[in-house]
Amino acid sequence: MFDSIRFFDILIACFLVILLSPLLLIVVLLIKISSKGPVIFCQQRVGKNDVDFTLYKFRTMYVDAERQSAITIGNRDSRITRIGYFLRRYKIDELPQLYNVLKNDMSIVGPRPELRKYVAIYTKEQRKVLLLKPGITDYASIHYRHESELLATQADPDAFYIKEILPVKIQLNNQYASKRNLRVYFVIIFNTLLSVLK
Repeated sequence: MFDSIRFFDILIACFLVILLSPLLLIVVLLIKISSKGPVIFCQQRVGKNDVDFTLYKFRTMYVDAERQSAITIGNRDSRITRIGYFLRRYKIDELPQLYNVLKNDMSIVGPRPELRKYVAIYTKEQRKVLLLKPGITDYASIHYRHESELLATQADPDAFYIKEILPVKIQLNNQYASKRNLRVYFVIIFNTLLSVLK
């Protein structure tokens, strides 16, 4: 059966890779010049049907910095490199996930894939979100556009994420699942672009 969303995933991913190739090359050079370490950051995330996959991002932190904490806190997290602040602000660090889309690990639109440590505490009801293919953007990405700044105001950012943010993200993703169609797909893409430009 023809999957229109998968068709547009491939179409959009290929178009963006070609269109943004000069930018991608510049980012690669800036990361190499600004700090030691690989250009691409690889991390295991939980995908559709509870299967782990390798997620790709441009590296925005110093090497091994993620071992200190799974989440970043505020705009001035000392683990983030100079160029990393810029890449994160405009979501440029997420562009290597276009490769994940082409590999069919991810969609352009879908729940942001979580670390296994967070999925392990999902309730039975919350685990329904794992029936969806994860995506580069979703309702939650727009709603929590400034998530790291919000976490910076908390005494225990990890606990706040688990108790307050994660349940809302899952609720928003289930909302997408119940109305998943091409119109909603493009509405989320459009609103994501607006939120980044703002």
